[in-house]
Amino acid sequence: MRKILILFLPIFQLLACTHTTKSEQTSEKTISVPVFSPDSAYLYVKKQVDFGARVPNTIAHDACAGYLVSKLKRFGAEVIEQKADLKAFDGTILKSVNIIGSFNLKSETRILLLSHWDSRPWADNDPKPENRKKPVMAANDGASGVGVLLEMARLIGKNQPEVGVDIIFLDSEDYGQPESAGGGQSSEDSWCLGTQYWAQHPHVPGYQARFGILLDMVGAPGATFCREQASDYYASAVVNAVWGQAKSLGFGQYFKDEKGGAITDDHIYVNKITGIPTIDIIHYDPNSGSGFGTYWHTTHDIMDNVDKNTLNAVGTTLMHVLYNEK
Repeated sequence: MRKILILFLPIFQLLACTHTTKSEQTSEKTISVPVFSPDSAYLYVKKQVDFGARVPNTIAHDACAGYLVSKLKRFGAEVIEQKADLKAFDGTILKSVNIIGSFNLKSETRILLLSHWDSRPWADNDPKPENRKKPVMAANDGASGVGVLLEMARLIGKNQPEVGVDIIFLDSEDYGQPESAGGGQSSEDSWCLGTQYWAQHPHVPGYQARFGILLDMVGAPGATFCREQASDYYASAVVNAVWGQAKSLGFGQYFKDEKGGAITDDHIYVNKITGIPTIDIIHYDPNSGSGFGTYWHTTHDIMDNVDKNTLNAVGTTLMHVLYNEK
């Protein structure tokens, strides 16, 4: 996706958010939360990167898709490969596949977990002009979120929570129009193509979930996740629950209770099209020009930018959020 960082949202009347989450432990029952393994999550990230850049219409993309499908099936998920030919801003037809793994299908109460798995085809933010037509390895920008969700899927398969869980690896997110390109599809809607397709054609007709959580760039050493403004607008109660859980677990240095930017990311289309209150956990770096890491959309988005401690903070927090839902 083109992660457009907007420091201020337009002024509008904020709608009252009526969504509530049940994430508090009760005195009547101690909730057993499986222990998240950052080592395992890290290896899942590395395995994706080892395939090479997962750009649609490439061998690496196809190979990684097969790997993700096989892993979810091995963990006990019911898997759907939602294939679609999606037209990019430049007319390229992208052979895309959203990979959906579902657990506890009998439960009508569903939680939606999301991350994109494709790589950007051009390192158009690279400081070296000669690198700007090279693909991005996308270790942090894509693979980190998928790695966290794969580890969660492994644990869910062994000890399912009371609610149903749908994990979606979204495709063709990062094939958005570069700033240097002109004409064609509007810049904003040229991103997140797989998400737009899924939101308009959900894997289950009329699909709904209690809430959704999107992971994007969740592996950087010392990453900070501020309250993304669109998330606060659409799903402030979910933000409160996640950030509150992180603080209670001792991860407050990662999950900052501070306002971040407003990001055009997959959660925007989930909120607008499906109405599912969905938040974005995304690294925010106020010291960089882009608002993201200095390696963002460069050839340097490699495994050096993935840290087990950060993966653990995100994964452990989400496991506690998930297993406290009823």
